[in-house]
Amino acid sequence: MPDIWMKSSYSDAQHNCVEVASLSARIGIRDSKNPALPPLQIEPSSWTSFLHEVRSGRL
Repeated sequence: MPDIWMKSSYSDAQHNCVEVASLSARIGIRDSKNPALPPLQIEPSSWTSFLHEVRSGRL
């Protein structure tokens, strides 16, 4: 089954955005302009912490 990449809700008309996907036991993050490049891969707990910080306004 192929990975399903989701675009940021802050994407602009020039497609300058970040995409995120669940990759097995990791979270993948990539630049939508260069999808052929290997994605940054982080632990799900790190992604959850990042999202919490963004939503709280600390980032």
